[in-house]
Amino acid sequence: MKQYILGLLFLAAFSASSQTSPSNFWNDVRFGGGIGLGFSNGYFNGSIAPSAIYQINEQFATGVSLNFNYAKFDDDRLLAYGGSILSLYNPIPFIQLSTEWEQLRVNRTYALEGGDLEDNYWSPALFLGIGYSNRNVTFGLRYDVLYDDNKSIYTNALMPFVRLYF
Repeated sequence: MKQYILGLLFLAAFSASSQTSPSNFWNDVRFGGGIGLGFSNGYFNGSIAPSAIYQINEQFATGVSLNFNYAKFDDDRLLAYGGSILSLYNPIPFIQLSTEWEQLRVNRTYALEGGDLEDNYWSPALFLGIGYSNRNVTFGLRYDVLYDDNKSIYTNALMPFVRLYF
């Protein structure tokens, strides 16, 4: 099932890019992404996610993103990196529906008395989202339908988001 959904997202991205001439392609590409910082007593979390989307028409866009996360809680550390493919649909100008396939490589290090314990694995996510949008900024909520409480780097399957594209 996961491969089927990923294949559909790839197909949408590449079929969109083949429907325009190369000279016009870059006129419809928008760049943006997200950045995040979190601090508390003994805890730090930082993330950066640059992305680019191709605006197929007024309603549809598709694109890719790179993701990098680092977190430290006391002596425990997490490093996650990877990418995602996203599709955006605006049925009306101010409502945006989205799907995003994210694949992250997670490297966790737990500091234990007898030495460090490392846990390295791939973490997939499939987000379905809805947001309020103007041309450049979207505020909304997304839900990870593949959420795994033991493996996800996120604390919850439902999370807010802000997208910014220029």
